Amino acid sequence: MAPMRAPTYLMWLGLAGVLVVLDAWTKHLASTHLALYRPLEVTSWLNLTLAHNEGAAFSFLAGAGGWQRWFFSVVAIGISAILMIWLWRLPNRSRLLPVAISLVLGGAIGNLIDRLRFGYVVDFIDVHYRGWHWPAFNVADSVIVIGVILLLIEGFIPRKGPEPPRL
Repeated sequence: MAPMRAPTYLMWLGLAGVLVVLDAWTKHLASTHLALYRPLEVTSWLNLTLAHNEGAAFSFLAGAGGWQRWFFSVVAIGISAILMIWLWRLPNRSRLLPVAISLVLGGAIGNLIDRLRFGYVVDFIDVHYRGWHWPAFNVADSVIVIGVILLLIEGFIPRKGPEPPRL
């Protein structure tokens, strides 16, 4: 299979770029209009609550003393590079897989920018129900989760082509 052509590759990178911009814009709005850790009720199950997450998902290693900022940054850079190479090598006819990769890439870069600029990731979406709170998250986290779900779905779609040999 021939790798993706440059215009198609740039289109998928453009999708990731749009997501990075959307993520940065929403984080800017949250940082500008919300007070740190003071919820603003939107519905009975949704608040906007500005939070600074120094760790990874679910604040993993948040209180580790600062080294985690650089560790998670290096991991995000490595994953982003791998995703960009994977995206380049996809056949031109691929559709679901490059969308999924672009979502994960855009989210990873969005959170990486925060981590490098501030030393933490800006979170502000606070979903809750009857006293149970999902950890605060942001647009980048959302598109990463959607991208991973699409990657899983894509993995279960049967491939067209020659049937594998039977034993």
